[in-house]
Amino acid sequence: MITSTQNPRIQQVRALLNRRKDRYDAQAFVVEGVRLAEEAIQAGWQAEQILFSEQLSPRGREILAAAPKGTEIEQIAPHVMDSLSATETSQGILAVFPMRRLPLPALDNALIVDTLRDPGNLGTLLRTAAAAGVQAVLLSPGTTDPFAPKVVRAGMGAHFKLPIYSLEWDEIAATCQGKLTIYLADVGRGSVFWQTDLRRPLALIVSNEAEGASPQAAALANASIHIPMHRGNESLNAAIAAGILLFEIQRQRSQ
Repeated sequence: MITSTQNPRIQQVRALLNRRKDRYDAQAFVVEGVRLAEEAIQAGWQAEQILFSEQLSPRGREILAAAPKGTEIEQIAPHVMDSLSATETSQGILAVFPMRRLPLPALDNALIVDTLRDPGNLGTLLRTAAAAGVQAVLLSPGTTDPFAPKVVRAGMGAHFKLPIYSLEWDEIAATCQGKLTIYLADVGRGSVFWQTDLRRPLALIVSNEAEGASPQAAALANASIHIPMHRGNESLNAAIAAGILLFEIQRQRSQ
């Protein structure tokens, strides 16, 4: 059992939790909690290591029992787990997974995220995109790290089901142009979303609500759409706006 917060393994996991550079150098990220660990394993992701403490539930111990041979499993003291946990009451499990980029399918429904910096907002957006049947999410430069702990928690398992690619703008253009109609969600500009034919192969750009669309996003778009709002309301949270638009795409395509 590891009882020191200064143990090298604990320091390594803390670095993955706290620093983007360490995550990308190691090509690994940390998942906390029973449900997220289950989601990852059920999706076929194999943990490199699992840390657990005595507060782990019987349901969580089933994860330990089902771990493939070769997975490093280590018990740690409760105070060590608490020093790593981002939650007020730890569930007693942290798992380190290798970063994977699921393969891109032949796209007809993609989401482009334009310089979204809030981790919770990005995680919620990824969760919404997965629920709405988006085939891939393309993250522009300036968007927060999708493997940051807060993004992973808010994503609620979307990372293990959805291709998520951090790309330069020219790479996003090469992925979408000539194949997809690119719509920019823009406040008060373009057509009303429910009056727009969204059944065609498309990519939707959703931007940072505080700053609006970047010049690169505006240049890439073929057209703009908007969500009408009552007077005095300037914008919606990016994840909420994306949810409205993505489920309208799903509604139109289901008819």
